Amino acid sequence: MSLSAHILCHNQPLHFTALVALFYYRLSSILLPKPKPSLPYLLVFASEMLLSIIWLFDQAYTWRPVSRTTFPERLPEDEELPGIDVFICTADHKKEPPLEVMNTVLSAMALDYPSDKLSVYLSDDGGASVTLLGMREAWLFARSWLPFCRRFGLKTRCPEIIQMVPSFSKEKEKIKGKYELFKERVNKAGENIGSEEATSSKDHSPVIEVMDDEPKDDAGIKQAKMPLLVLRVSGIMTNSPYILVLDCDMYCNDPTSARQAMCFHLDPKISPSLAFIQFPQKFRNINKNDIYDGQLRKIFVIRWPGMDGLQGPMLSGTGFYMKREALYGNLSQKDVLHLKQSFGHSNEFIMSVHKIYQYGAIKNTESSSKLQQEAQFLASCTYEKNTLWGEQMGFLYHSVLEDYFTGFILHCKGKTSVFCNPSKPAFLGSSTTNLNDMMVQGTRWNFGLFEVTLSKFCPFIYGLSRMPVLQTMCYGYLALQPLYFLPLWFHLHASHLKHLEEVLSTGASIQTLLNEQRIWMMKSVTAYAYGSLDAILKCFGMREASFLPTNKVADDEQVALYQMGKLNFQSSTMILTPIITLIILNMVSFIGGVARMFIAGSWDDTFGQVFLSLYILMVNYPVIEGMLLRKDKGRVPTPVTLLSLVITIFLLSLGHMTLNCESDGSGELIDSAQSSSLNSPSPVEQVTNRVRNSPSV
Repeated sequence: MSLSAHILCHNQPLHFTALVALFYYRLSSILLPKPKPSLPYLLVFASEMLLSIIWLFDQAYTWRPVSRTTFPERLPEDEELPGIDVFICTADHKKEPPLEVMNTVLSAMALDYPSDKLSVYLSDDGGASVTLLGMREAWLFARSWLPFCRRFGLKTRCPEIIQMVPSFSKEKEKIKGKYELFKERVNKAGENIGSEEATSSKDHSPVIEVMDDEPKDDAGIKQAKMPLLVLRVSGIMTNSPYILVLDCDMYCNDPTSARQAMCFHLDPKISPSLAFIQFPQKFRNINKNDIYDGQLRKIFVIRWPGMDGLQGPMLSGTGFYMKREALYGNLSQKDVLHLKQSFGHSNEFIMSVHKIYQYGAIKNTESSSKLQQEAQFLASCTYEKNTLWGEQMGFLYHSVLEDYFTGFILHCKGKTSVFCNPSKPAFLGSSTTNLNDMMVQGTRWNFGLFEVTLSKFCPFIYGLSRMPVLQTMCYGYLALQPLYFLPLWFHLHASHLKHLEEVLSTGASIQTLLNEQRIWMMKSVTAYAYGSLDAILKCFGMREASFLPTNKVADDEQVALYQMGKLNFQSSTMILTPIITLIILNMVSFIGGVARMFIAGSWDDTFGQVFLSLYILMVNYPVIEGMLLRKDKGRVPTPVTLLSLVITIFLLSLGHMTLNCESDGSGELIDSAQSSSLNSPSPVEQVTNRVRNSPSV
């Protein structure tokens, strides 16, 4: 067990004791014979209850953290290694630059793995012609790039880094020139096509192009413009037993990741139940302060290693090596009619299901032509109707967060997973660099989490009887995470000391603590709240699930603000208003509290509240700066500040009226108590009577 895990586990009894004491205090205050607690008091108590339950589930991550080391040199010879299909998905060429997508494709083709057992598929849900043209350019450039990588033994094989490689030979200068020409052609194709076609993510006819007339050094490329159907198409083309799934901007930083994954998949001790190997998501564009908490440190430093000691980490969307068989479910059924009801009416695909471990790369033009016709049928938007695709097989569609839900169901079926976190990042992607993209992304994630929580697949109901208790608690924590907005709105308080302990024990800085606290507060009142609301509305049929790709395009001013560590408030009013409103409320509370302490002298009653408001203001000073001091393009828009001020005045007026009503009710109770006390002895008389009636000493 690591030092950080030991510190966290050592203090769990202390935290638990504090919670018991808190509940005892709150319950005793409610149950004692006195005037009933006010509504604000009950809201605070409910908030503390919710935070305590979330804290309790969070402890499951710290019970058994593990770390793993691989030894790729112990793998079998190359000819004995199984095939791998790489799936790269894109959806909108306006938000996901084609050049970045092609760099990811080229880095995947250059993996340190037998080229005759590696195939790369690119799926474009948007159906943009620039993707097809870009793939053709990438295929041509790969003829020079792949032999170059192997000849010089490059440790990072994304062609984007070629600009940073010192030039020691004419070959390197030559490949740089070819890459510049490749960039120019891809960017030009994007400009020409971008002005002519509108991207549509709706149903469209699939276009499948196979490019595998390559030299021995090249891996085959299969370019498929279709919505999330690569799994079926690859099944009849190459049918590799293992699948690597990558986001379009998540390039392969370490070419040995495939061999590292095979160390687990080919281990006879864990392989039978193993479904996938999850690598952490790491990003190449994080600034030194990480002002948007883009590195997801708590997930990949604390939570996933903790789950790895249980049943394994959750499926995280990208950077995982999946066993194809795990996505097909139970393959023991041999009845053809049943198979067609499950997998659809493609005879070629049904035959491929029972030949997963027979790598079937296309060898000649005739077979390629026939398989492309079958692939068109498999890729049609109507193929999966009245089948089990998306319901029990493949990546499951019950939630907009299909990776989380698919991993959850696999774990419920008894499958396991492994977290592999090597010292050199296996994959590097692009993190969000502005507030709007971060909140939109967070809203989508929390909508998907709460959508599952409100369904029949709720981890507390569906998972408890199918997974170990601690694994269920880990899923339960994420299931309740969207509800963080409730205690933050009602209480404006969280377990700050525990977070400080986590940050320091993992070697992070105080600046990291402040950034993570700020982003958590922002997400709690926006992404968590809107995600929960979307999930509730979907349950009542008032909203449909939607997927908005995260914008990967950043202008120069946006990048400059991010590198300087300044928040970019170019976001929607709907996202900014709750944040600014809470900041203004805390400013008013702080000023009013300080005045009350010095004028009325109520230090004992007010100091804690004033300190909490001061802490919130200190953590969110960049927001105050954006409201009052900054003049650049990324400042908080003045209309948003004015709207938030109006909402603050309304909330303060409403609170004032509520307190006045409660004071009037309390006054009536006091008057009644005073009138009844006229006929009863005073406290001094009561004591005197008890003394007189007691036995003498």
